[in-house]
Amino acid sequence: MATSGFKDQRGQEEESFLYFAYGSNLLTERIHLQNPSAAFFCVARLQDFKLDFGNAEGKESKVWHGGIATIFQSPGDDVWGVVWKMNKSNLSSLDKQEKAYAPIEVNVYTQEGKEITCRTYLMRNYESAPPSPQYKKVICMGAKENGLPLEYRRKLDAIEPNDYQGRVSDDVEDIIREGEAKLIST
Repeated sequence: MATSGFKDQRGQEEESFLYFAYGSNLLTERIHLQNPSAAFFCVARLQDFKLDFGNAEGKESKVWHGGIATIFQSPGDDVWGVVWKMNKSNLSSLDKQEKAYAPIEVNVYTQEGKEITCRTYLMRNYESAPPSPQYKKVICMGAKENGLPLEYRRKLDAIEPNDYQGRVSDDVEDIIREGEAKLIST
């Protein structure tokens, strides 16, 4: 049974929505840069879709310097991600962040098998292109941070990035540096 919202104690809809993230927004610090209300809800699986990387309308991301994550329908495949519960006041900032994408509604499955309805995004008109090393690192860090299944994390680790050697935004460079420091200290 699908659930598409939350009820407060009076039985009224809360001002929140569920967002299924499978790219850079897997990482808590990354999603919080522009969407501070995002709260971890669960890890979930999107059935019959596959992860890909590409450039919207063939234009490389000025932020990430390579392909960015998207999904496409692919029977028998799965994409794992994180479901974030977000305040509806962050919907416009999320849409702005995901401007290269079209919003869609999908049903995902929790690790316990419960079906939930979420908002997610996909690029409709893109050319496949490998991600930058930094973009791949942010995705892999988020997958590890949130406990995505080990087999899926290994698939992410095996993705071949492009050969971009430069920097990305200072915010993201800081997040990567802090994440690497945490890995070393644990």
